[in-house]
Amino acid sequence: MTNKYLFVAACIVIYTLLGYFQFPGHTYLQSDTQIYVPILEHYWDDSVLRGDLVAQYPHVSFTIYDEVTLWLRRTVGMDTEHALALQQLVFRALGILGVFLISTGLGLSYKMALLVSAIFSLGATVMGPSILTFEYEPIPRGFAVPLVLLAIGLAGHGRCLGAGIAAAMAFLYQAPSGYTFWIVYFGLVLWPAKPIVMRRRILGLIPLLLAVILMLILSRHQPGVREPQDFVGRISPFLEKIQRIRAPYNWVSLWPRQMFWHYLFLAGVCFGAFFRIKRFINKDLQVFVLGMTALGLLSLPASYVLLEVLKWDIVPQFQPMRAVMFITVFCCTLAATSGIYAARNLRRLEGLAWFAVAFAIPIDPQVLRILLPRLDDPLIRRRVLLMVALSTAAVIVVWADERRKKWSSPAWAALVVIPFFLLPAWGKIVNYPKLWSPELRSLAEWARTSTPKDAVFLFPDAGKQLYPGIFRATALRAVYTDWKTGGQVNFFPKLAEEWWRRWQLTMAQGFNSSKVDLYRSLGINYIVVQGANRVAKLRPVYENHAYVVYRLTD
Repeated sequence: MTNKYLFVAACIVIYTLLGYFQFPGHTYLQSDTQIYVPILEHYWDDSVLRGDLVAQYPHVSFTIYDEVTLWLRRTVGMDTEHALALQQLVFRALGILGVFLISTGLGLSYKMALLVSAIFSLGATVMGPSILTFEYEPIPRGFAVPLVLLAIGLAGHGRCLGAGIAAAMAFLYQAPSGYTFWIVYFGLVLWPAKPIVMRRRILGLIPLLLAVILMLILSRHQPGVREPQDFVGRISPFLEKIQRIRAPYNWVSLWPRQMFWHYLFLAGVCFGAFFRIKRFINKDLQVFVLGMTALGLLSLPASYVLLEVLKWDIVPQFQPMRAVMFITVFCCTLAATSGIYAARNLRRLEGLAWFAVAFAIPIDPQVLRILLPRLDDPLIRRRVLLMVALSTAAVIVVWADERRKKWSSPAWAALVVIPFFLLPAWGKIVNYPKLWSPELRSLAEWARTSTPKDAVFLFPDAGKQLYPGIFRATALRAVYTDWKTGGQVNFFPKLAEEWWRRWQLTMAQGFNSSKVDLYRSLGINYIVVQGANRVAKLRPVYENHAYVVYRLTD
């Protein structure tokens, strides 16, 4: 028994490291950490980024993300990047453990449950709300979702207190990520059962109660709150206009029509796989599978009504439509599990079909593009071939393991490891662009060491590109405005107004050297332009192969 636990733990560590360093990978300061890191750095040293909108409007009052990260910095001596990376690795591992527990709750042996966990560890893009099952960035949602997966796995085995602790921790990191879990769990608590079962389920509510109390205490003592988040107001027409431009993923009416067919298909696979293997699934886990999948579907019309009809201000902050993630989660796990049961019972074509769905999810966000392909696209052909090859290999490995073939164990080991390398290499899957460059690092280092802490920069020819956000977080110098800052319009109406004003003044029309006097009048100390946009009448104070910096004020 001990050897089995050690083997499972070793596999989870291997999947975590492969997923972090190989595929789907990890990033830093390429997406939402461009918002969170400046907030954390300003909390650490309030003399930096004072003039930056991101730091002036922190939205971390209702998360322990900042408290835990700053505590790690103080006690362990880590910098922000490594404090966040440590949390990211730990929570990814806990998420994979959760999928393992879900898989064993589906009736699988530990070896086959590890196969499902390996497939799931390849990650998936959740279209529409633009999120991931394993976030590349170390952000609150990326810590909360794995904890919810762990909570589902524990609850499916009747470990209610452990599930409550995991889901309460998810609530503390990012409350919206686990709301569907708690809705289903409350339903379980209210469902009649034996007294000992009822007591066990009620016990699982205690961590949530403590988490709510702690959250209220911490939110009341949050430093630097310039504009409190409004949870009971209505969205004004002006704010709606800005949000539709800057955050269209919140408005389901703006989603492409094929996205709804995508989730109907995945939900159909979930329900089909569920009823195919229902007799093997733990009773409590059955409730979570059906309940969270159904809530994922219902979150779409609910989001439409609450946001686009009733105009509730809380909806862009809470983003209930992100519950569709759990349709993807259960589709992947149930399809892979159904493939295993089919292959074990010599239903090879059926097993191949189930595994094809499971592998299609990490191979392409639009699974129907792979499952119902147009083969005139060479990249699609390549990915279809990859899906078929991996599905065929999975059927063979499960068949061999069931019949205890001598070569089954090495074949199983190859199957759980090789996809981490095949998907990016053969499948040509690029999960994120390479935004970092030596020139950007040099620019940030120069600004951090050679300009005043209160200096304000502008990148007037950057447009909607993301490199100004990397500069802000590494140079620790304020950026007057950039496209990424506009992501905060979901939380603060005043920030939305100010961001829009700044964007229209300085960035919306593109760069024009005649606006230098305007930039100066706005309190901008430095402008950074690309080499092709040099300003003839100004002398650079710094330049490299990519960027030229001009000082506007003394």
